[in-house]
Amino acid sequence: MFFTDSQTLVDLGIFGKGGGIFGMYDRSFTRGGGAVLEEWLRYPLDNADSINRRTGIIRYFGAAGTSFPFNRELFDGAEQYLSERDERTRLTAQQQSLGQKLSGLVAADTGYKTIVKGISSLTRLLQQLNAFIQGEAALHNKDYSEERKNIEALLSEAAFVPLLSENTQGKLPQDKLVAYDNILRFRHYKESKRLLHYMYCVDAYLSVGQTAKEHGWNFAAAKYAEGNATSLQLKDVKHPAVANAKGNDITIDEEHNVVFLTGANMAGKSTFMKSVGIAVYLAHCGFAVAAKEMTFTPLEGMFSTINLPDNLGMGASHFYAEVLRVKKVAQELHAGKRLFVLFDELFRGTNVKDAGEATVAVVEGFAKKTGSLFIISTHIIEAGDILQQQTNHIQYQYLPTKMEGHNPVYTYKLEEGITADRHGMVIIRNEGIIEMLEKNAAGQLTMDNRP
Repeated sequence: MFFTDSQTLVDLGIFGKGGGIFGMYDRSFTRGGGAVLEEWLRYPLDNADSINRRTGIIRYFGAAGTSFPFNRELFDGAEQYLSERDERTRLTAQQQSLGQKLSGLVAADTGYKTIVKGISSLTRLLQQLNAFIQGEAALHNKDYSEERKNIEALLSEAAFVPLLSENTQGKLPQDKLVAYDNILRFRHYKESKRLLHYMYCVDAYLSVGQTAKEHGWNFAAAKYAEGNATSLQLKDVKHPAVANAKGNDITIDEEHNVVFLTGANMAGKSTFMKSVGIAVYLAHCGFAVAAKEMTFTPLEGMFSTINLPDNLGMGASHFYAEVLRVKKVAQELHAGKRLFVLFDELFRGTNVKDAGEATVAVVEGFAKKTGSLFIISTHIIEAGDILQQQTNHIQYQYLPTKMEGHNPVYTYKLEEGITADRHGMVIIRNEGIIEMLEKNAAGQLTMDNRP
C-alpha cells in the first residue's frame, strides 16, 4: 500500500472540516458505501495494475450513467440481522410452532420479526446483486470482470442458489426461514458479509464516478516504472476545493526530480503545492483528479510539510519540528522508498543564514534521490543561486506578482526561473498599519506633553 501520515492528510485536507476531500467524493447511498470510500482514501494503492483497474471500473460506470442498483432501504435490516449471531437467536421449527399458539395471547416477538425481516432484506439484496452482475453495465466493464467473477462464484454456491429464485413478496414458510437463517447468519456468514461488501464497493464506484461527472474531472493513467525511473505529468491541475482556480502544468521526472519553487507571500505557492499533492494522492486511490490530464509512475508514499505546528507537548520549537520532519523523510529515502515530498518554506523556523545553508544541503541531497519526486518552496532565493551551480537535477519555477501602482496582482501561473518578488511591506502599508501606529504614537506624545 501507498503510505503516508496524519500530517500529510491534514496538509492536503483529505478528511478536513466539512468532510474535506472525502466529503467532495462521498455521494454514497449507504453507510457501508461511505465506509468503503473512506477506506480507499485512507489506504491508496501503489501499483499500476490495481490503480488502473479501479480507475477503469469507475470511469466505465460513470460514462455509462449506471444507477445505484439496490434498494437502499434494505441495507439496515440486512446489517442488523447479520450483527446478531447469538446461537440462542437461531430460528427453529419449534419456535414458530410455539409462536403460532401464543400469537393471539401475547405481543409478537420483536426479535423474531427482526430476524425474519433481515432474512427477507438480505435475500432481496442478493437477488438484486445477481441481476446487476448479469446486466450490461457489469458485463461490459472489462475492469470489473474480476470482481464480477468473484461475486458470481459466491452466488453459484449450492447454499445460495435457492435464495436467488425465492419469492420474497409473501411470508416465507418456517422451514425455509430456518434453512435460510442457517445459511446466511451462521453457516455462510463470511460469504454473506463479502457479498454485502461487494455491494458497498459498487456504491463507492458510483459515488466517485458521479463526483467526477459533476465537476468535469478526469482520471489519471498510472504507468509502469522502468527500473528506478519515476515521473509525473499534470496538465491544468487545480485545487479541487478552490472556486475559479487557475490551472498549471508541471512535469517532474528523474532528470529534474526537484521543483525549486519561489514567489512572494500570497502568490499561491502553498495552494499550488496542495493542488499537486491532492492530485497525486487521489490518483493513487484511482479517483478522478482536478486536472485535464495526468500520467504518473506509482510511488510508495507521500510526506508533506505545509501547515506544520510546533510540538509543544515534547517541548519542540517549530524549527526542531521541521528538522524531525526532514529526518523522517530522510530515513524513508535511505530505506529505498520512492516518495513524493512537499515542503513549503523549508526551515522557516530559524534565522535566514541557517535556513539558507540547511535548504541547500537538504535540497541537494533530495536531488540525488532520482527515484523520488520533490517540490520545495522557499523565500531564500540565494539558495537557488547556489544550487544552480551544484546540481542539474533541479528545475526552477516561480509564481509571479505584477504591480499595478501600489497594489500587487497575482497571476497564479507558473513561470520558469527564480523570483526575488517580496511585497510584504507593500501589503502592510496598503493596509494602513504603519500609518495607524504613527498616529497612535503622535497622539500618545501629545498626551504625554500635557501640562
